[in-house]
Amino acid sequence: MKGTKLYSIFTGTCPVCHTGKMYVNSNPYVLSDTLKMHERCPHCGTKFKIEPSFFYGAMYVSYAVGVAIAVAAFIIAYFFIGLDRFTTFLVIVGTLIVLLPVILRLSRNIWINFFFKFDRQKV
Repeated sequence: MKGTKLYSIFTGTCPVCHTGKMYVNSNPYVLSDTLKMHERCPHCGTKFKIEPSFFYGAMYVSYAVGVAIAVAAFIIAYFFIGLDRFTTFLVIVGTLIVLLPVILRLSRNIWINFFFKFDRQKV
């Protein structure tokens, strides 16, 4: 799967070489380090933040990812488990709170992959 955008998105690796890690700490649940990124790829030297406030665009991606997860939580809780509406609402809120660090990183990974392509020569 290496060489596809999905690989970079789900592993948090550099979108250019798919080898270097983008984040300082690979665990998104270390809340003080959730969004701390390397300035450049440790492997190929690609600069991740190509302009000031580059990752503000990831907020739009984060909204879409959050809605998708909320819809999935709703369908599972309401239709498959059969919970009432209020309990389903609590399940959705709880799911979004628990998955917030993952959603933040996933959104950044998707956003940066809009702007970079995989380069086999940098592997």
